[in-house]
Amino acid sequence: MDQRQYLKNYYVTVGILVVLLLTFIVETALGGSENTAVLVKMGAMNNYAVVGGNQWWRLFTAQFLHIGIMHLVSNAVMIYYIGYYMEPLLGHWRFLLLYLLSGVGGNLLSLAMGSDSSLSAGASTALFGLFGAMTAVALKNRANPVISYLGRQAFWLAAINIGLDLFAPNIDIQGHIGGFVAGVLVAIILGDRTTHHYSVKERTVAAAVLIVYCVATVRMGMVIKL
Repeated sequence: MDQRQYLKNYYVTVGILVVLLLTFIVETALGGSENTAVLVKMGAMNNYAVVGGNQWWRLFTAQFLHIGIMHLVSNAVMIYYIGYYMEPLLGHWRFLLLYLLSGVGGNLLSLAMGSDSSLSAGASTALFGLFGAMTAVALKNRANPVISYLGRQAFWLAAINIGLDLFAPNIDIQGHIGGFVAGVLVAIILGDRTTHHYSVKERTVAAAVLIVYCVATVRMGMVIKL
């Protein structure tokens, strides 16, 4: 596949990776991606800032920041890999919307159940949303061996990583789980390009669950533990 054709088929994935790289360059220029002041200034997740400072936009901006070069590289490689399969499967705008909403959904669970004093950032909330979405699409397309295989692979990648999170320090496991859950629900609601879509009833239920999830996590997150 030549470069022009690749950009035509995967321009959202490429665009996401470019934005992540440019954001990291800005972090570095301002004082370093591991500098707490820089992370706070650029929109990393912190429950005190979100609730006490009324800075709800951090739920969105945190998914574009990374703490250290390896954090960026590991997420970027996985986004490139899964985007290669999922963007053509979902369609460009579904893929983008799913990515962004999953990032916010992951940060909502981090707000509700994570440490109020911690600072978190990274595209892994959105990445786990892609894992969840691929799982949901595969469940509805079990007769397709390729899609079914990709779904199993995505599910086990998510499960293994969440299992490893239990033994790793300074990992936002709530964000990962929340991203996965949000990805499943959003994928059911949005559908995909395949011939096997979720029914109107199933989409309605998923939408209702997503609304309850958002309301519940915000209400839980509003309680700051001093």
